[in-house]
Amino acid sequence: MPVLDAGMLTDEVLEAVSVESRWRSSQRPTQETKACQTAAVHTAEAELQARSTTATGSQTEPQNQISEQCLLNHEDLDPEGLKNFLQQVEDTVIRQLVRNSRSHAFDGFQVNWKDPSNLVSCHHSLQHPGGVERNLHVTKVSWSCTGAVLACAYGRMDDGDWSTEPSHVCTWNLFSRKLKPKQADVVIDVPTAVTALCCHPRQASVIAGGLYSGRVVVWDTNQTDDPVLAQTGISADSHREPVCEVVWVPLQKKAAFGVLSACSGGKVLLWVLDAAQHVLVLNAAYALESQQIPQCQGLKARGCSSVGITSLALSPWDPDTFLVGSEGGLLLRCSFSSKIPSTAPSDGHSLTHRAPAVFSFRPGSGPVHSIHSSPFHWNLFVSAGTDGLAHLHSLLQSEPLFSLKVSDSYVFQVQWSPSRPLVFAAATSQGEVQVFDLGHRSLRPVATLEQGGGGGAATCLAFNAHNPQLLAVGRTDGTVGVWHLSTELTEQSPQEISQLEQIANQVAG
Repeated sequence: MPVLDAGMLTDEVLEAVSVESRWRSSQRPTQETKACQTAAVHTAEAELQARSTTATGSQTEPQNQISEQCLLNHEDLDPEGLKNFLQQVEDTVIRQLVRNSRSHAFDGFQVNWKDPSNLVSCHHSLQHPGGVERNLHVTKVSWSCTGAVLACAYGRMDDGDWSTEPSHVCTWNLFSRKLKPKQADVVIDVPTAVTALCCHPRQASVIAGGLYSGRVVVWDTNQTDDPVLAQTGISADSHREPVCEVVWVPLQKKAAFGVLSACSGGKVLLWVLDAAQHVLVLNAAYALESQQIPQCQGLKARGCSSVGITSLALSPWDPDTFLVGSEGGLLLRCSFSSKIPSTAPSDGHSLTHRAPAVFSFRPGSGPVHSIHSSPFHWNLFVSAGTDGLAHLHSLLQSEPLFSLKVSDSYVFQVQWSPSRPLVFAAATSQGEVQVFDLGHRSLRPVATLEQGGGGGAATCLAFNAHNPQLLAVGRTDGTVGVWHLSTELTEQSPQEISQLEQIANQVAG
């Protein structure tokens, strides 16, 4: 074999020797490297799992030990004497729990978790610029039979010579997209103050009104040129004093209605519409005379011969019954079917006037401004007036069942809710409308409607029968507020009818 001199080595030879050397070096430690890597990986995974399990156990063991020790030594944690005290009162507590289980004191009770301020909210403030500019008062409000249109009458509630001052009847459709709160949809000009207003129960565009002059008028808002559909003439049969109330009365003829009107002169007149002649024809006449008022428990009628009527209401249960309030505080139940002739002078009347009063309730201390019969009980009605009280009456008793304090001043109108049997609202001369719920133990109002900015007295109000959550309130500043009532004030609660029945059956104290 030839011997190579170191100086004779080329780069290729050196590279071949280096490759062979690296190959031999990698072949020798192969088994040791594999064994070492396998053992290390296996050991590391096993130790990692063991440490995790141990750590979890170290966190839970101290807590479990403390809980078990507390359960074993619970007697040491009780206050001294607690066990003896519980043993002493055990019999007393059990007897009281048994008594509570048999009690009906809280039947139907529902907890009110809501803020009372959320019970009511004002959605609209309606006004007619002409009425506001001339400082006219809102005297009456009435909803149409559909519940969509609100009618408003303008006049004055204060004293003064304003019998010839012109006024207005305005309507707003609250569900119209074109609603303008400061511009009425329909404005009817009237030559004198409107003192009474009532929408027709079947025809949405027809409205009956009473005027300060004593005239009764029926308007049709669809007739834009001349909205007067019919009116009373100037005769001995007509009212000669301001009309305080007008209501629609169903007649014997099917689907026909007449207009019942009352005035401060003591007359109650029933009118039938003659659309062809554009007149209201007298159908029946009643006159209230103090000498013919039945006395109850020795009470005597007050004042002069004629009884000045200030309020009137129909019974929704008995078509023969209507209620009348007077200037002297008299409250009377009357009958349409009365045959007793009145002692009032005839004065050229075409019909004989009849004396309708059949029962007298206890007189109040001042004029009765408002009466309203319950729509949920044939026997109950509420009245209010200048004494600031709301009196709940039964038709079967002369004394009121009870009275609620509403205001320190006058109450102009009171009305039952059309959806809640125990709820009614009262409008006061102090500008507030108080809402009462007879289901509450407290006799205080459950909600108060206040018009901000000194809106003047609340002269009238009207619940919406088709939309019970809407309540309209008229004021002396010429505005009409449309308020939204919460479901708590509009949805009937369980056993509410039975509660009303219990109230009606109680005996006046």
